[in-house]
Amino acid sequence: MRRAVKKLRTMLNSVSRPVGLTNPPRQFFMGCRDLSFWLRSARADQRLAQLQREHSTQKAFDLLYERTPDPWGYLVPHYRYQRLKYEKMLAMLPARPYGGALDVGCGLGVFTRRLAPYVHQAVGAELSGVAVGQARVLSAGCPNLRFEQAGVEEIGICGAERVDLLILADVLYYLCPLSDEKLKSIVAAVERRLQPGGILLLANHFFFGMDAQSRQVRHIHDAFRWAGSLRLLQERWHPFFLVATLQKTL
Repeated sequence: MRRAVKKLRTMLNSVSRPVGLTNPPRQFFMGCRDLSFWLRSARADQRLAQLQREHSTQKAFDLLYERTPDPWGYLVPHYRYQRLKYEKMLAMLPARPYGGALDVGCGLGVFTRRLAPYVHQAVGAELSGVAVGQARVLSAGCPNLRFEQAGVEEIGICGAERVDLLILADVLYYLCPLSDEKLKSIVAAVERRLQPGGILLLANHFFFGMDAQSRQVRHIHDAFRWAGSLRLLQERWHPFFLVATLQKTL
């Protein structure tokens, strides 16, 4: 296992790294309190899966947010893992001006708010109307942000304008099933929404392929890497997620 992990990290770190939008954090990736974060996240995923067996995906997410306003604990300040993860994601973005951004599957808009100082305008798109309402309240102090109800499969219609930055973080493996045809259509929609030279920030939970979600992640990332108009800038593995930045070339 150690040899495989070392090989993976060497491969990922060999990709050329541009200057980041922020400096990457140097702290350890998590603290003891984050053990409860993992348990909370696992329970949220379990509850969501149960709801999806009885309802549509949109209804399942709505019910989850109605019953637990912060299902995955992203707003809990003493969970450092998610905060450091977002800092590492920001550090992956090339240091440049960003006019318009689209954060797909934004949930309560936590990462969208982290983007606010670095973009002219940003749209957070989320399937759950309940989560969208909460995100709007939480983001009242950020006049350059707005939130719309739209799922990942509606990337092409949540706002007509092209964007300089598009974020897909921890969302695609919630599409059940995620067929190759569906994945290809999402890749094509991302290509259409990005301006020439625009950046895709792609991040997904990745725990050595030991769980069902992780086993999909390598396939998801490769689908974007092999897209005709997207060029990989960098891809890095951190405990326990994989993050990549790609640039539209055409």
